[in-house]
Amino acid sequence: MGPVTGWAQPGSAVEDIAPPRLVASDLDGTLLRTDGSLSGRTAAAWSAAAHAGIETVLVTARPPRWLHDLERVVGPRGTAICGNGAFVYEVATHRVLETHCFDSGVVEDVVADLRRAVPSVTFAAERASGPFVADGYPDPHRDRGAERSVRGSWREVAAEPVGKLLALAPDLPVEEFLSIVEEVVGDRGHLHFSGAHGLAEINAPGVTKAAGLERWATGLGIDAAHVWAFGDMPNDLPMLEWAGVGWAVANGHERVRRAADRLCPPNDDDGVAHVLEAVLAQKV
Repeated sequence: MGPVTGWAQPGSAVEDIAPPRLVASDLDGTLLRTDGSLSGRTAAAWSAAAHAGIETVLVTARPPRWLHDLERVVGPRGTAICGNGAFVYEVATHRVLETHCFDSGVVEDVVADLRRAVPSVTFAAERASGPFVADGYPDPHRDRGAERSVRGSWREVAAEPVGKLLALAPDLPVEEFLSIVEEVVGDRGHLHFSGAHGLAEINAPGVTKAAGLERWATGLGIDAAHVWAFGDMPNDLPMLEWAGVGWAVANGHERVRRAADRLCPPNDDDGVAHVLEAVLAQKV
């Protein structure tokens, strides 16, 4: 990663680097506004990039079902990388094309160990078929499709591979809880934090946004040097560090802003659109 470059005038932060062949973006806090909406300007810039021959892909912590209202910007290929890399999802057909899940038995062991370490912890899980919500887990926050979730004990979740394990402990400070989770999980999983209500998001070892994006880019014959990635939270860091140019929105987490190659305006000021418009202006 190179030194962070701030954003001055439109175009000034992209003139010294080759344009990308592939652009990847996180959704919440990055491509989307703080209220979860997608601005017309950002939608237009994202679509224009694809029409100009730049590959685009969404790379998000969201589960697949949370992408249905974004079908218009998912890109010409119609797919997105979801669950921090656990799933590749064809949005229009509602089909999971790839899964990258925990090995059998690992989730049950992790759950048992976390319950011993944090008795108040509650769990849910994302699977290819949809969410599993363990007894005692609060109603899924903002969850589209929650009415189709399966509820029960962890004995019932073992029948289907888990792509992402979700853990909550509202009575503990977030940083303390995440530290405990990281220590307990160890090398059995990869801990992510996207800023969602103190939620610990745990994927199988090696499952990250970076790994998902690398597979996607490789399939297109594009290497990391020609990829630009945008993000705002710690779960975006692997992706930003892998990409040739990692962009942090100005509203991003301090760790992300420090690690990024480049900074762009905040999500509420259409930061990603600013950058894409500047790239497209150079191609004219």
